[in-house]
Amino acid sequence: MDLINNVYGGWRYLMDELSDPRTNDWPLMSSPFPTIAISLLYAYFVKVLGPRFMENRKPFELRKVLIVYNAIQVVFSIWLCYEALAAGWLAGYSLRCQPVDYSRSTNGLRMANGCWWYFFSKFTEFFDTFFFVMRKRYDQVSTLHVIHHGIMPVSVWWGVKFTPGGHSSFFGLLNTFVHIAMYAYYMLAAMGPKVQKYLWWKKYLTVLQMIQFVLVMLHAFQLLVWNPCNYPIAFAYFIGAHALMFYFLFSSFYKRAYAQRKPKKEKDEKLALANGNLESEPNKNIDTSSVTSSFQTSNGKSSSFYQAVGKTVDDSYSATRHRVYVGSVNN
Repeated sequence: MDLINNVYGGWRYLMDELSDPRTNDWPLMSSPFPTIAISLLYAYFVKVLGPRFMENRKPFELRKVLIVYNAIQVVFSIWLCYEALAAGWLAGYSLRCQPVDYSRSTNGLRMANGCWWYFFSKFTEFFDTFFFVMRKRYDQVSTLHVIHHGIMPVSVWWGVKFTPGGHSSFFGLLNTFVHIAMYAYYMLAAMGPKVQKYLWWKKYLTVLQMIQFVLVMLHAFQLLVWNPCNYPIAFAYFIGAHALMFYFLFSSFYKRAYAQRKPKKEKDEKLALANGNLESEPNKNIDTSSVTSSFQTSNGKSSSFYQAVGKTVDDSYSATRHRVYVGSVNN
C-alpha cells in the first residue's frame, strides 16, 4: 500500500504542482487518460471495427469530401501557423533558447491557446485514416501509419500540459507551415487528372518535410550543449528524438521513390510516405471486371482504349497519402 500511495502521490504532484495551471481546466487536459483512450479507440476502429463494417460494402466515393476536408485543413494550418508567429516567434522569441511564458499576459495566453488547438488538430488528422478505411484502402492503413497518428495526440498532450509555448513550440510552427503546403497538395490532387498534371512538385514536399526535421533537431539538441534559459531538458530530448526518427523514415522513402528510380516502364508505380504511410498498391477492393468486359473487342482482346483506362485503374493511385482521384473509373 505504501508503494501505491507513493506512486499516486507522485502522480498527483506531477499533475497538480508541476503542470501549467492555466491549461488544467481546458478540455482533455486534466489527465492524459482520455487522450490515450481516444487514441486507442482510433486504432481499434481503423484496424478492426472499420474494416469489419466495410467488409460487405462498396468503397465510398469521397472525392468531393476530400477536397473540402483538405481545404479546411489548409485554413486551419494557416491559422495555427499565424498564431505561433504572432504570439511568439515574431513577437520576441529567441531561436537560441526560449523559456515558456507562464503568465496570463496577452501573448502568453495566446500562445498557450494556440498550443491547445495544435493538440486538437492531431485528432482531426485521424480523418486521414478514416477516409482510407471508408474507401477500403487498407493497404494504406499500415501499422506504422496507425501508430504515428495514434501517438501524436498523446505526445503533444504533455507539451500543452507542462510547456505550452517557449522553445518547443518551434516544432509546431514548422509543422503547421509544412501542413499548409501538404494539405494544399492533397486538395489539388483530389480535384482529378486535369489538376494532377500540374503537381510536378510532389517530391519537394518530402524534401520540405526532411528540412523541417533537420531544423527541429538542431533547434532542440542545441539545448544539450547550452541552456541559458533553463528550458526543461526532457522536452529537448523528446522532440529531438522524434525529429531524428522521422528524418530517417522520410529520407529512406525519398531514396526509394526518387533517388533510386526504377526504369521508365515502371515509373508509374508509386510509393507514399505521409506520417507513417510507406507503400502504395492498387485498390484490390474495387472490382474492375465489369469495365474489362465492356471494352473487349470482337476477337476477345482488350482495346487500346481499355488498356489506357486499365492502367489508370490498376497502377496510378497518387503517391502521397493516396487522396488523389485518378481517372473516371477508380474511386
